[in-house]
Amino acid sequence: MPVKKKQSKAKPAKTSTPSSEGPWAAVLAPRETGEKRYWLVKSEPETFSYDALLALPGKTTQWDGVRNFVARNFMRIGMQKGDRVFFYHSSTNPQAIIGICEVAKEAYPDSTAFDKKHHGYDPKSKPDDPTWFMVDLRAVEKLPRPVTLAEIKATPALANMAMLRIGRLSVTPVSPSEWDTITELSRKPA
Repeated sequence: MPVKKKQSKAKPAKTSTPSSEGPWAAVLAPRETGEKRYWLVKSEPETFSYDALLALPGKTTQWDGVRNFVARNFMRIGMQKGDRVFFYHSSTNPQAIIGICEVAKEAYPDSTAFDKKHHGYDPKSKPDDPTWFMVDLRAVEKLPRPVTLAEIKATPALANMAMLRIGRLSVTPVSPSEWDTITELSRKPA
């Protein structure tokens, strides 16, 4: 007579894993040796601007407070040290990509989720079982000139840019060709 196996009562993981299908699978998939990926992060300049980042010691900050699972996964699974990142000023006029950063430290638990006094506090996230993660970003350089949202929308080569398709996210992937197009636009007169 077969022996019944005891059912495991392990609780399901709070962190989701990337799908092997869908539009973002490639940016969450394992990398080729030496492969660099590209990203965009958003911040309201009244909250935290690119100039504020440039003024910090080491021109480096923790990119904390992300409370969307897709954006979290882009940071936790997708971003690696050395990846390049566009810094975008949102909720301002004009909204624009202002500068370039790099990932200085890969994802680690977001301590603001454990701080009851912080607006990003999440009572379900625990230091020994974190839900939310952050990365460290270091400023590299300001773009020669900002590339505005209007320019991005008017450029056919950027029509499928994740920022336009899932605009609510504060962290999105950028394809290598989109990266090149935006850096080229920043070198041309407006």
